[in-house]
Amino acid sequence: MPSNEDMPQWDVALAALAKEAFHTKNAPLILDDFHDLAREHAIRLDDIMETLFQLVIHGEWKYTDRSGNQQHIDQSTLDSLYVKRRL
Repeated sequence: MPSNEDMPQWDVALAALAKEAFHTKNAPLILDDFHDLAREHAIRLDDIMETLFQLVIHGEWKYTDRSGNQQHIDQSTLDSLYVKRRL
């Protein structure tokens, strides 16, 4: 049986959707792109963003500001974004 350390810390299906959207757009994704994904697939935006933040934390995705500067996000940063257990 795989240990918890071997299991991804994010939703692999949502990660695949985001990666597909990135490859289709061939440009950095913005919040509107994630809103579109959520609407198109009837998925909560919070779930998509949680997955993306986990990918960033684990070095599988880059989070940049509007100028293209990479931003560091760690678990404590993500935890601070929650209000009443929602992103």
